[in-house]
Amino acid sequence: MTRILKPFYLRERLTLFLIALLPLHAFLVTVLTKLIAGKGHAPLPWIAVWKEGMLAVILLLIIFETISSGKKFLRFDLLDWLIAALLVLGVAVTAFTHADWKLALLGFRYDFVPLVAFLIARRTEWSAWFRERALMVLLGVGVLIAAYGILTVFLPIPFFRWLGYAPAHSLYFADGPVAAFQQVSDTALRRIQSTMSGPNQFGLWLLVPFGILLSRWGRGRGTLEYWNNRTFKYWMSGVLLLGALFLTFSRAAWIGAFVMSMVVLLRSVPHRYLKCAAIGAISIVASISIVASVLFPSVFFRLSSSRGHLVRPLQAVTRMWDHPVGEGLGAAGPASNRVSETCVFLRPQDDPSWAKTTPRLCVFLGTTQVQPMDHACRCPFLPENWYLQIGVEMGVAGFTLFLVLVVVVLRRLGAQYAVRSTQYDAANGAVLLAFLGIAVASLFLHAWEDSATAYTLWLLAATQSSLLFRRA
Repeated sequence: MTRILKPFYLRERLTLFLIALLPLHAFLVTVLTKLIAGKGHAPLPWIAVWKEGMLAVILLLIIFETISSGKKFLRFDLLDWLIAALLVLGVAVTAFTHADWKLALLGFRYDFVPLVAFLIARRTEWSAWFRERALMVLLGVGVLIAAYGILTVFLPIPFFRWLGYAPAHSLYFADGPVAAFQQVSDTALRRIQSTMSGPNQFGLWLLVPFGILLSRWGRGRGTLEYWNNRTFKYWMSGVLLLGALFLTFSRAAWIGAFVMSMVVLLRSVPHRYLKCAAIGAISIVASISIVASVLFPSVFFRLSSSRGHLVRPLQAVTRMWDHPVGEGLGAAGPASNRVSETCVFLRPQDDPSWAKTTPRLCVFLGTTQVQPMDHACRCPFLPENWYLQIGVEMGVAGFTLFLVLVVVVLRRLGAQYAVRSTQYDAANGAVLLAFLGIAVASLFLHAWEDSATAYTLWLLAATQSSLLFRRA
């Protein structure tokens, strides 16, 4: 058998191909749907599931390779038991609550497909070649789509409509194409999303290549000589990534990037200067944030959006209190968004007349529905917090299990990152930083919603935790 037919050879190259294409998914599906079905159509399902199909092939190769090599595929450790417990809990709660398995399938796609991929992918070995090449591929793709994202600030709306995007910005309709961009509330500023389905999704995915750059600085390659030899390559990459991250105006992504940067800073500074460096960095960021919020409140503070980030988590806690066992998969979060109407909540003093051009849009002034008037709208429930979303769907037990799962993954990645001479420390540092950034952002958004972020990070985490699995 030639080398190209070996399962591990196919598996690693297919995985590289998958993670390279994932951030282009929304763009490619939008363009292909327009070419095949014409304007105004929702993404064609048989095109949109290409990524799950490719992921399934990769996982089947891993299963075949593991079983054929005589390894114990069913050997479990703490991470596996946590995921298995979540799976059983999700099915059980759904069966005893709404029992809508079509809705549950949507919930499973968001909540469990990345976890199942992680569970299976950590049962095989991943080469040093793959780890290093994955970092370079993700960094290269990140720079390219960051540059394109910055360019979209200046591109006219007819260009996006020609590609197949929706004619309206800032709105999501489950039965229509995605919008090309969003605008910051009460301004004409565009929130860029590049090739992805929204600015928050783009901003969160950018934490992956940003983590790669930070890991290069913080893992023995932060010497002045190293960076002087690569000044143009790395500094320009950093400028493009940070520029695009800023233009997403995703505050959750900004917070994630700040936490990641602080981790690298605190590990790079000598211990005797640690306290001063931490206080100085936090003070500078806090000062800039305060000044920016005062000078540009509509851009950085965004009262209507900020109110949702405060009110909706409280509503999620209330629902968890009322249903401590959970309400079933798909009861909250992105799955709920897929089967509900598009709702816009305005302040009581706002003018809703602009929405008359979109009669199917549900508009509320405060809690009063003002459009349409022929039926009561079914709005999605978005807790704006991934952990609370899991809690609403699978109750207090599911909330606890998922939180423990994230903490254990971070602790194990951190244990490897703490050893400065490990063979794969560059890849481990990048995965740890990006995973930490997304875990923090999940406190403010449905950060694991987008497949580009979720599949990429859980697969990369599997390549690191597979080492721990074999040593356990």
